[in-house]
Amino acid sequence: IVGGEHRGVVTSATYEARAYGVHAAMPMSRARALCPHAVVLPTRHGRYREVSAEVMTVLGQVTPVLEKVSIDEAFLDVSGSVRRMGPPVEIARWVRAQVRGRTGVPASVGVGSSKLVAKLASSHAKPDGLLLVPADASVAFVQSLPAGALWGVGERTGALLERRGVTTVADLAATPLPTLHRWLGVAAGQRLHELSWAVDRRRVEPVRVERSVGTETTFPQDVTDHATLRAVLLEQAHATAARLRAEGMLAGTVSIKVRLADFTTLSRSRTLHAGTDLAADLVAAARALLDRVEVPPSGVRLLGLRAERLERADAGTQATLDEDPHRAEAERAMDGVRRRFGPGLVGPASLVRPRSTTAPRPGDISLE
Repeated sequence: IVGGEHRGVVTSATYEARAYGVHAAMPMSRARALCPHAVVLPTRHGRYREVSAEVMTVLGQVTPVLEKVSIDEAFLDVSGSVRRMGPPVEIARWVRAQVRGRTGVPASVGVGSSKLVAKLASSHAKPDGLLLVPADASVAFVQSLPAGALWGVGERTGALLERRGVTTVADLAATPLPTLHRWLGVAAGQRLHELSWAVDRRRVEPVRVERSVGTETTFPQDVTDHATLRAVLLEQAHATAARLRAEGMLAGTVSIKVRLADFTTLSRSRTLHAGTDLAADLVAAARALLDRVEVPPSGVRLLGLRAERLERADAGTQATLDEDPHRAEAERAMDGVRRRFGPGLVGPASLVRPRSTTAPRPGDISLE
């Protein structure tokens, strides 16, 4: 099991651990109760990003028509690569061999005539395989699956369909379209009807604009000290702002997440006057939001900061009259030092800690 010790959550689990009911996002205490003999490993987010970059480099050698959808998943349109690299299956074998050779990580590849079929095929190829679904077999393949395999069939929709006797994609395909409209609404009913017949018109989009960038910290002990929470927000703001600048993005909204000791989770957000990639702007908004949260005597278990409503920095933004260019220069200078000498060597003086301290640090930055 990979994840935070004791008070953290499960990031991932092997198939052996999953057989005991362990799954991602489960509290680690629950995972240990279900599988007490499991080996628990800490997360290594920096290493994950390194491997992800290597994998995406391999995929980029196949085609520039590449849509990254997560740290370890992407869609490729290989129609323009067949003449150079051979049939899609040969390309898939090459990708798997290259990823294994460069990173030591297995890669599962699904080959299909649409995003839907390719995604479902890759799921069936896990944990280390390749599955081709020919175009003329797409309908039969999709309709052989449970209804929950389709995009858009989550827990609530799945339960609704099951109450009406629809448990497989074939059942869904056999349900009259007007009936699906009545059950699910016109838009959702139409979409699921098309997917049940393997109709997916979405193209591979090479450029995906990230919707948010953020980071969270789960504390070893519940925190009641407001000054500590404000300091954590400052560190999170710098980590998030650095990622925004690296991605060439500006944030239009700042939000915070506060999880109390009793697991009550509060969210607050504020829209900024202008888009920003500066930690000073992010932390000012985040601290103002934190001031609106009444921290109970039992304290805070988790604190997170997120930059939202992202837009490209090169799209052109309206500068404010009181904008101080020196703030941007200072933060970009810190970026340069970190790139050359490594992370953690430069930052706000108020965050400098003695080497012996065990104060909590923010978790990884996540893109959604």
